[in-house]
Amino acid sequence: MSQSTPELPPLIEKWTTAAVHQWLLSQVKVHQSWADIFTEEEVSGEYLVLFEKKDMLDLGIKHGPAVKITSFLQRLKEGSHHKAQFPGYVEKWTKEQVNQWLLQHLKMYGKYTEQLLDEDVSGDCLVCFSKQDFLDLDIKSGPAVKILAELRQLNKKPEPTLTPTPHTSTGRREAPKPVQVGQSLAQAKDTKQPESSDKTQSKTEEMEGNESAKAQLSNRKASEREDSPQPEPHGSVTTTLLEIPMITVEIQKTLDNLVKDDLKRFHFYLQEQTQSMQRPIPRGKLEGKDTMDTAKLMTDHYGKDSVLQATIDILKEINQCQLASQLEKNMGQLKQQGLSKGALKKETNQGDKLKDLLTCGGNSLENYDRFIVVVNRSRPEQVQYLQFLSKLKLFSVLDFDPDSAVPGGLCLSYRELRMANLHTPSQYQGQTDSVIKNLNLYKQTSWVFCNGRHDLDNDSNKNLDYRNWLRKSCRDVEQLVSFICNPEVLVHGRRLILFLLLSPVDTEKDPIFDTYKSFIKHIEEGSIITICESQRTYLKWRELIQEKCDFDIEHLSIYELSLSEVNGTIMALGPFNHSSGRLLPSSGSSAVVLKQKDEDFMTALDILCLNQCENTCDENNGDLKKEVEKEFYRGGKVKWWNFYFCDKDKEKPFVKRDKYENVKKMIKSQLRDSKNMCVLLNLFHDPGCGGTTLAKHVMWDLRQEFRCAVLKDNTHPKPEVAIQVIKLMKLESEKPSPVLLLVDDSKETENPHDLVYCISKAAEENFSNIHMDDTQNCKVIILNCVRSHSPKTQYKQHNPTQSQYITAQLTQEEKTEFEKKLNELKVTHEKPENFYSFMIMKSNFDKKYIFDLARNTLDKFDFSTKKAKLFAFLALLNTYVSKSEISLTLCKDFLEIKMIHWQEDSILEEMTPYSNFLIIDTVEECGGYKGIRILHQSIASACLEELERSYYLKVSDITMEILHCDLFFSVGVVKHGFMPSIKQMLIQRQRKKVGDERETFSPLIYKIQKQERQTVQEIFVKASSRFVKSASIPQALARYLYINESDYSEALKWAKKAKNIKENPYTFDTIGQVNKYNLKSNIHREKQETSLNPEDLNTNIRIADNAIRAFKRAQELANTEDEPDEEAADDESEDYPRKSYTVYGYVGVLEIAFLIFEILSRLPFFEESDPMKKKYLQSFLQKAMPITNVYKEDNEINNRYVEIIREHEQFLLNLKTEVKETFELLDCYFTYIKGNNSEFDSKNYCTICSHFKKYVTLFCRTPEDIKKERQNNPNLNLKIDIEERRLFLEEKQADTFTGILQHLDKPAEEIERITECYAFVQQQQQFINKKQKTKETINYILSNIVLYLLKPKSKHVKSCSFLSDLLLKTLQDVGLRYPFPDPYYLALLLLWPSPGQENTEIGTYVRAIRNSSPKRFILLFRNRSTVAHLYLGKEEGLRRLVSKPQLDENFKHMRRDDLAQLWRNGNIFKDKAIINRLLRVSGTIEQGKVFASYGKLKIPVRPALLAAIGSGFSTEKVSFYLGFAIDGPLAYDIQYEN
Repeated sequence: MSQSTPELPPLIEKWTTAAVHQWLLSQVKVHQSWADIFTEEEVSGEYLVLFEKKDMLDLGIKHGPAVKITSFLQRLKEGSHHKAQFPGYVEKWTKEQVNQWLLQHLKMYGKYTEQLLDEDVSGDCLVCFSKQDFLDLDIKSGPAVKILAELRQLNKKPEPTLTPTPHTSTGRREAPKPVQVGQSLAQAKDTKQPESSDKTQSKTEEMEGNESAKAQLSNRKASEREDSPQPEPHGSVTTTLLEIPMITVEIQKTLDNLVKDDLKRFHFYLQEQTQSMQRPIPRGKLEGKDTMDTAKLMTDHYGKDSVLQATIDILKEINQCQLASQLEKNMGQLKQQGLSKGALKKETNQGDKLKDLLTCGGNSLENYDRFIVVVNRSRPEQVQYLQFLSKLKLFSVLDFDPDSAVPGGLCLSYRELRMANLHTPSQYQGQTDSVIKNLNLYKQTSWVFCNGRHDLDNDSNKNLDYRNWLRKSCRDVEQLVSFICNPEVLVHGRRLILFLLLSPVDTEKDPIFDTYKSFIKHIEEGSIITICESQRTYLKWRELIQEKCDFDIEHLSIYELSLSEVNGTIMALGPFNHSSGRLLPSSGSSAVVLKQKDEDFMTALDILCLNQCENTCDENNGDLKKEVEKEFYRGGKVKWWNFYFCDKDKEKPFVKRDKYENVKKMIKSQLRDSKNMCVLLNLFHDPGCGGTTLAKHVMWDLRQEFRCAVLKDNTHPKPEVAIQVIKLMKLESEKPSPVLLLVDDSKETENPHDLVYCISKAAEENFSNIHMDDTQNCKVIILNCVRSHSPKTQYKQHNPTQSQYITAQLTQEEKTEFEKKLNELKVTHEKPENFYSFMIMKSNFDKKYIFDLARNTLDKFDFSTKKAKLFAFLALLNTYVSKSEISLTLCKDFLEIKMIHWQEDSILEEMTPYSNFLIIDTVEECGGYKGIRILHQSIASACLEELERSYYLKVSDITMEILHCDLFFSVGVVKHGFMPSIKQMLIQRQRKKVGDERETFSPLIYKIQKQERQTVQEIFVKASSRFVKSASIPQALARYLYINESDYSEALKWAKKAKNIKENPYTFDTIGQVNKYNLKSNIHREKQETSLNPEDLNTNIRIADNAIRAFKRAQELANTEDEPDEEAADDESEDYPRKSYTVYGYVGVLEIAFLIFEILSRLPFFEESDPMKKKYLQSFLQKAMPITNVYKEDNEINNRYVEIIREHEQFLLNLKTEVKETFELLDCYFTYIKGNNSEFDSKNYCTICSHFKKYVTLFCRTPEDIKKERQNNPNLNLKIDIEERRLFLEEKQADTFTGILQHLDKPAEEIERITECYAFVQQQQQFINKKQKTKETINYILSNIVLYLLKPKSKHVKSCSFLSDLLLKTLQDVGLRYPFPDPYYLALLLLWPSPGQENTEIGTYVRAIRNSSPKRFILLFRNRSTVAHLYLGKEEGLRRLVSKPQLDENFKHMRRDDLAQLWRNGNIFKDKAIINRLLRVSGTIEQGKVFASYGKLKIPVRPALLAAIGSGFSTEKVSFYLGFAIDGPLAYDIQYEN
């Protein structure tokens, strides 16, 4: 009903409060509530003219109306009228439409639009805004200027279309019915909305309110606003009701029951600080608020979790206890309904959005290499819907739930399906490589507890409140985040961070929010997505990030799907698993399912299943088959798909190399016939000739008979591999299944015996009580693919039943098969002639074909361009380092490709015209990445030759260019395997074609030396500056300098630099070698000179002293270190590592000592050619004559020589003793230790023998000397006779216990003479001291035993009883603490009981030998096994002792390597000849220890093979053969009696 408005007075100052109220309503057209505030505050005209915007804001008026009132007031004071500057429709916009315009057309930041919405900025207010008004709302200048400019532009444009943007919606629904003005909020909430058919459950999830609904749904009490005009806002009078929290609705319903005064009292208490409300609401915000406004304001202010209690407390304060009780009751009922009915969700496209976020628009999760999940506290009922985590390739989970690992927790649930290692953030500190290795990252999920772990019952694992977490844990979590974001750990763009919020985050003071901020310090926000359990959780999380991080996460968030829907959506994404599970063969032609958790455990193995590739893709998709074929025949690695598709199409089989059947038969025969639990088979092959492909083809065809696996990483610890192989063998079955294990491109060349030993040991431990029927299946066959430059030669050096080889040469039949395959490919592929890897093999590796390819492709090659340089780098790497590549990320950086979302093809396109030679591979190391390489090694090699021939580009130029490029060595650049490849190229030394020895330098260094010798040192120096932590580079440079350049001072400088980087046996050995070569060079030079220079002697002795110190230190480190260095030195390089330093230091000491002896023997007064002067030298070195007593000419040179010798006298006089002790120690090594029969040991042994001959010549007198001395001293004949025999014993190395034992394998005549000499010495009883008497008596007894075994009828052999009595007397003299094991070893030989006999003392001597041996040989025996030289036979007396050479006589027609293998694996004792000769001793195993039983007597013995005893400490009866080693009796071929 219309009503006349009285005219206002012309002067504002004359206006009454009523006039001001009238002006605000009729002309300014603000909401009545704002006009009422001016009346309540008694603002008349005289006060109004003084008002500014700030004064209105102080009254609690929102910013929008305040700006409008200020604008109208200013014009009123100026006498002007409001003039529309913008189209009329703008002033009619509601504040929601203003919000829509800003979001949809200006793409304004959501935080700013929300601010304008909250401050009631409708269209009529917006047109009054100036730039300063925006700035006062904390909107930056840029957006403010843009808004004003766009407003002006509206005059020139058609009216924009505005689309309502509801906060949330999931599921398709009809639009809600309009809500009329005046309808209560509760009534609007109760209005029922029709639901779509796919939402059958009743939804009661809390709903967020809408400001437009709030403004239009005011429900004023009639008594309060009865006579006040109610102007409608501009725009539509109806609106769509969006989700409003149910708590808000219930509070509004309750407040509707209050009368006006009670509502005012309610507002009064809201302004005060009460017990339940620590934050009062400012009065200005409460002015004019109706019940709906009040309910909404309270919900926003206190949050849904606290607002209920606050309302109840205030109702009680104003004596409305009944309403308080009713509200509490209503909310309890609603919560119960909410729990039972689930969640209210509305919208449509969140499922597709989730797929897009996880797959980048695809259908498979494979777009990302790894996922990182950050999760907060979960509830038990949520966990069932989080199975999707088991499908993601998780790198790590950052878990802020301390109860996650207890029953009902997320971590425990995940570990039921997958492997996860439980970590703390602090474990991520340290060197990146070490952290990756120690935590098993990439291979198994790392579950990181970031705020406590309650399954561990100690205080240090309790969760912390925010303040304490910030002090104690925040830094560790920040470092963890920094580690994860390191591009060298996970490549940018190949990993996705997922924040999984399973409970609300209500404040910024939450560790998970700090973690989000840590992530965005390192990576773009776009790399992080969020999945929230509810809309409320999402809205608060989004608000926090907008406010604190200035970023809107709406497009990266999922919040409208239930967890069940999230789970189902992700589980439906590829890659798809077999519907029946991955299957393994089992006993009785059955099959078992390979569980994902079991496969997670076996991190070292890539397992081939029975149903590999089946039902994992659309097999009718011809494009997949073509792509798989194309990639392989171009030069990609063979995949199981290649064999699978060929099996499906029998008319187009996979091309088999001619050795296919041989390898297959070899494997099957070993399964059938071998008695060993683990068998090593070798397949030697030329690089690039299809060796790995052949091995995998055989494995594919045997997957029904074996459980098959490929060893992923040859550097994986062997014991761990063994455990995993045995797990695979017995998985899901009570009976074992045979395992076929492929070891590809073994860097240990043909002998990974450590792996064989570890698997054998593990098999013995696990299957010690296996039934006889199952023994054949309890086997592991290792097929060892060995890349070789002479495969046929290596094959001939090995057992033909356990080796095969293939070469880069096709048979006629193979050529025919390749021709046939080419014709097949022509039908299905365009230009298969461009499948260069295939064509190289088809051409029978024709060099002309390969060189023509290289020449044509490299036409007009320009090395100054980036792509040409990169291709040259690849050619160099792929020629000299097998399986090398450069990561795509590094290629992109080098080529300066700036695209943010670049594809693999963009690299290849950039590399045109060389891209037809390139292929992209997936590399498993470093968590998996994509790398680029040249198709075939022969193409890479041919390209290098072409570059040198046609473009004068040498390999040295390319190498220097790589080392010069800063990008490759920059911190933070993703290099992956590129750095190791460069280093390997420089230092990797190949095995020589014959023997175990390696070349002196890497093939690349040889090539550079051949092209430009002077650049070798320059390259090494540059490489050393790049690889500052590598000892290998300076070590290799030192070797180059002392061998090739004879620059010893410079070589020593680099050798010391290597030692300073890493002290190990090899770096110290290099220092020793530099000094040794320097010494040899000096000797050679001095021999050419005619004049004598005493200073040369001084220099040489100093050099020798330094060399011996270095060799001793090297040997000391070798003897004491438990494990090889993680970073091998050059002499222990990647190409052919020595198993250990063994005795190189001892040999070095000998070499230096004899060089000094040679130098001394050339001095004027020690000349070797003069017998007398030689005698002087002997006497001086034996400390029998001081240098001052040596006869010499008295001249300046000799006097200077004497001065120098006296200066170094201590060093020189110790040499003879040191040499003698070293010989004895090395004798022990080669006699007692179980050797590996390597050429290194053989070479060392020859060197030692050569030096011993020199020792004999220098220190042992000749028969002529002795005869001459007899003539000169007839009264000393007896003394001379004794000395003569002792010198003979020393000459024959028979003056030591070890040396006599060595004569078991020498002619009998020699030991007969030795025994005769000892008998003579014993008879004369002339000893220097008791120690000498004991030693010679012990040696005499042993020489008798050895003589008896070689020549039992010799007249010099004493009887067993005589020797036993002599030994017993000696044992009484030495007691049980003799420092050498020799007398106790004799006690084992002579006093070991016969069957039925009990010698109670023998156990005492067994313990004594074990106690004495370590004292003498503790360093020598460290990590090594001893060998028995004598065994217990079936005869009596001395006849019962059987020597190893006597046993070997039965196999004299067998190859030495094969015989050594029989001894190694114990199969020698299965031979009938051995069984007939040796006595099987009865015994027991108790508490894991072996005892020989003689009546009640139990004698402790050691198992010769550690794997011979089962685990479990079972007490068992056993029998075995007995051998006698220097550290005690050994049990061979242990058999369980039951």
